[in-house]
Amino acid sequence: LSVNAPMEMGSSSTEKFYRIPEGKGPHSVGCTDLMTENAVEGSFLRLYYPSCNATDNEEAPWIPDKEYYQGLSDFLNMYRVVGERLFQYYVGSVTCPAKSNAAFKPGEKYPLLVFSHGLGAFRTIYSAICIEMASQGFIVAAVEHRDESASATYYCKKRSISERQEESTSNMEKEWIYYRKLKTGEEERCLRHKQVQQRAQECIKALNLILKINSGEEVMNVLNSNFDWNSLKDSVDTSRIAVMGHSFGGATVIESLSKEIRFRCGIALDAWMLPVGDDIYQNSVQQPLLFINSEKFQWADNILKMKKLSSNDTNKKMITIKGSVHQSFPDFTFVSGGIIGRFFKLKGEIDPNEAIDISNHASLAFLQKHLSLKKDFDKWDSLVDGIGPNVIPGTNIDLSPAE
Repeated sequence: LSVNAPMEMGSSSTEKFYRIPEGKGPHSVGCTDLMTENAVEGSFLRLYYPSCNATDNEEAPWIPDKEYYQGLSDFLNMYRVVGERLFQYYVGSVTCPAKSNAAFKPGEKYPLLVFSHGLGAFRTIYSAICIEMASQGFIVAAVEHRDESASATYYCKKRSISERQEESTSNMEKEWIYYRKLKTGEEERCLRHKQVQQRAQECIKALNLILKINSGEEVMNVLNSNFDWNSLKDSVDTSRIAVMGHSFGGATVIESLSKEIRFRCGIALDAWMLPVGDDIYQNSVQQPLLFINSEKFQWADNILKMKKLSSNDTNKKMITIKGSVHQSFPDFTFVSGGIIGRFFKLKGEIDPNEAIDISNHASLAFLQKHLSLKKDFDKWDSLVDGIGPNVIPGTNIDLSPAE
């Protein structure tokens, strides 16, 4: 799980910079990728789940294809050839602390969490959050969105007869979709609103897909893995389903809650509210919702939109993690050393492990309350009220009208 390349000169303890934290719950965690047919219309997700102890299974690669480095380079306005080399050097050997295709742990019904990534991200880079949730007894479906908001993503299409080489084993090829930048003069809100609606549909599709597998239906996975999908039959607690996401994924949570009543509650991590449609504010989110914000990302207009959504509803909560930044939620904060991390705002003043623990603990307490779980997550209830070290209730942003 460690990277061999030294991130900083003179750092003798390189090891400790490079660990994506393991789950702290009682379950071992496995992960596997699932892509359904019908090309771009299908579902693509990484599933994190409680697993049997899998000593023989390798840890899953963190960023599984070089095309993701190319997409990240586009997103960050770097030359692809430069970006690809940098990412390969610094994070090319990073794995995430979940065992690839480990056997699913049967014997109980697990609640389901659908996770939506942020702008320029993709399904694998919130593994610290998803693995913690799986270790605590959730099945987590991390969706990879195909609305051109991911740095990169792909679908599989069959090669034509002429394209198939004799020695080629696969008759499938990856068709890549890269991040789409705003065109000159294009209004951002219009594009993002369109994208968030597609993203919500993709979250609902993922939910339907997992429930289909749960009911014992055969699902064709176009990615060949040796994971036994039949082992998930009757293992989802279908009355306990929630949705969670970061940034653009936070907006996706809100949109998904308004469209799908089976999502019983939602958690929006440092939500970006611009994509949320005006119609949503007219009482269309009935379910409980927790906003977990970083200290450094938010601004008054964005917070006011959150408050407008949660006016006078005691089941809608907001907390802020002191010393945290927007990138305190994805995994990059764990795989960057201090100097680079601060320079690129991947790290805040708070220790990244402490920030993610506060976020995860508050999330678990909130999920226990609103999914009626019989666990001990209520020991973190005070965090949901913004009480505890490095957390405040509401926001640090001054909302008084400008003079």
